[in-house]
Amino acid sequence: MIIGVLALQGDTREHLHAVADCDAIGRPVRRPDELDSVDALIIPGGESTTISKLAVEFGLLEPIRKRIAGGMPVYGSCAGMIMLAERLLDARADQVPFGGIDMTVRRNAFGRQVDSFEGTVEIEDIDGGPFSAVFIRAPWVESVGDGVRVLGRVSDGPAAGRIVAVRQQHLLATAFHPELTGDLRVHRYFVEMVREAGQTTEG
Repeated sequence: MIIGVLALQGDTREHLHAVADCDAIGRPVRRPDELDSVDALIIPGGESTTISKLAVEFGLLEPIRKRIAGGMPVYGSCAGMIMLAERLLDARADQVPFGGIDMTVRRNAFGRQVDSFEGTVEIEDIDGGPFSAVFIRAPWVESVGDGVRVLGRVSDGPAAGRIVAVRQQHLLATAFHPELTGDLRVHRYFVEMVREAGQTTEG
């Protein structure tokens, strides 16, 4: 099992470490041929407009879209959630997401960098109690389509009830950064998604 981490911009290294700690092989992905060599992909946090621009420049936009449509498991955190959305609010006119999850996401929904915070989030399907989730210029999900499962919402504070974790079949997205806390449960959940997808393909 080889899990790629999109290495155009953002906290790539932290996700690679988390993948390795989950006993999987992680590889940075910057070119289409590197994408071809992985079974799944993580889109890290960072600046979504920059990731979008560089994906076009590096020839990765359409290849990633095709792999998503073909069933490749993908996990996006923060900016990665934005990149997996079908619809964006407060985005630049020239920003192009990969799409895949039938959801509307609002960029920088929690405010600017100075408004970054840690909040409590409980995630369905993941045992061990609530997450201490780090939100940095984070998005939230305004609405989802019928095929999307809401896995997590902010538990308390002024943003209580806002959707911050979703899954649609082979695609997973969180508004927060589990790679920054040392809590590997989201990454382990995604590794299991990848394993299940591989078993389905082999079967």
